[in-house]
Amino acid sequence: MNRIFPFTAIVNQEKMKRALILNAINPAIGGVLIRGERGTAKSTAARALAALLPKIRVVADCPFNCDPDIPALMCDNCRERLERGEMLPVAERPTPFVDLPVSATEDRVVGTLDIEKAIKKGERHFEPGVLAAANRGLLYVDEVNLLDDHVVDILLDSAAMGVNVVEREGISFSHPARFILVGTMNPEEGDLRPQLLDRFGLAVDIVSVHDAQARVEIIKRRIAFEQDPEGFYEEWRPQEEALSRRIEEARHRLPLVEYDERDLFTIAALTAEFEVDGHRADITILKAAQAHAAFEGRTHITERDILLAAELALPHRLKRQPFQDPSTQLAQLERRLDEIQHRMEQEAAAAATAGSETTAAGDASQDGDEEAAKKAPNPLMRPRRAP
Repeated sequence: MNRIFPFTAIVNQEKMKRALILNAINPAIGGVLIRGERGTAKSTAARALAALLPKIRVVADCPFNCDPDIPALMCDNCRERLERGEMLPVAERPTPFVDLPVSATEDRVVGTLDIEKAIKKGERHFEPGVLAAANRGLLYVDEVNLLDDHVVDILLDSAAMGVNVVEREGISFSHPARFILVGTMNPEEGDLRPQLLDRFGLAVDIVSVHDAQARVEIIKRRIAFEQDPEGFYEEWRPQEEALSRRIEEARHRLPLVEYDERDLFTIAALTAEFEVDGHRADITILKAAQAHAAFEGRTHITERDILLAAELALPHRLKRQPFQDPSTQLAQLERRLDEIQHRMEQEAAAAATAGSETTAAGDASQDGDEEAAKKAPNPLMRPRRAP
C-alpha cells in the first residue's frame, strides 16, 4: 500500500490546514484555493486530507458513490431502482481522491449522454465523468489558473450546488456531486479572473517557512517518510486517527450549530468595513464559522469563529485599488483577530480567578459555620446549613 505523507505531520501552514479541514466538515463552503510558490506542501496537504478522512458507505455497484442511507442525494438510476423495490448493495470505500488534469475538457468533467442509443433504442445511457468519481470525495485541481475558464466555472457551480445536471438534445441526467474542491496555483504563472476567484469559498496565500528550526524539522520528517513510509505513518497514526474522528464528529454536530442576529450583524459589518462586493463572502463566512464551531465541539458560533472564517474568506475578495497594498487590509484583519484572542484569554483568566475566589470564600464560610456550631450551647436549635 502506497502511504501518503500524514496531514498532521505537515509543519506550520496552519491557515491552509484550517481551510481544508473546514471544507472537509462542510463541502458547501465552496472549496479552497491555495496560492503559493513551488514546494510549499500544497498538493501534499490535499492528498493527505483525503487519506485521513473516514471511509464512506456507498451503493456498491453505483459509479457515483451514492449514499445508500439518503435517497434524496442519490443519482437518477439509484432512485429508480429504489422505486422498483430493489435492494441496493452496500459497501464501504475510502474517501475518493480525484486529480483533474489541466487538459480536461467539459465532457471529461461532467460526463456524456449517448444520444445515438437514446434515439435508436430509447435507452438513457450516461457515461460518468470526473464529477461522478469525485462525489463524496476530494477533487484536486493543480494549476487551476491554467485550466479553461469554462471548466473552472463548471467545477465551482457543481461544488456550490452539490449536483451535476447534463442535458443533451432534450435528454437530461443528474447525479449528486458533493465534493471538497481544492485548487492550487502558483501566482507567478498567472492569476484567475476576479469572477472565478470570488466563486471559491476560501483562499489561502502561503509562502515558504523561513524559520530555520522549522525548516530543519521539515527536512527531517520528509527524509524519515521517504526512508520508511509505513513506519513514519505508524508514528503519526494516533494524531491522524484523532483528527479523523474529530472531523467526523464535527460533521454530525454541524446541523446543530446555531447563530443569532448579532452574529449576522457582526459578519455584515465586517464585510462592509472591508468594502467587499456582493454577498457571497457573508454567506461563506457564516458557513465556515459554523464549521469551525462544530470542529471545536460547540453548538453556537462566537466572534472568534467569525474572524477566523473571515481570515480565509476575504483575502481573495478584497478590492485591489491602484497603488494600494492589499496586505494592509489583511494586517488590519489579523490585528482584529489578535485583539479578540487577547480579550478571550483575559476573560477566561478572569473567570478562572473569580471561580477560585468563590470557592475559597465558600470554604472559609463553611469553616466559620463549623466553628460556630461547635461553640453553640444547643446545636439542635441552630438552623442547619444547606448542603
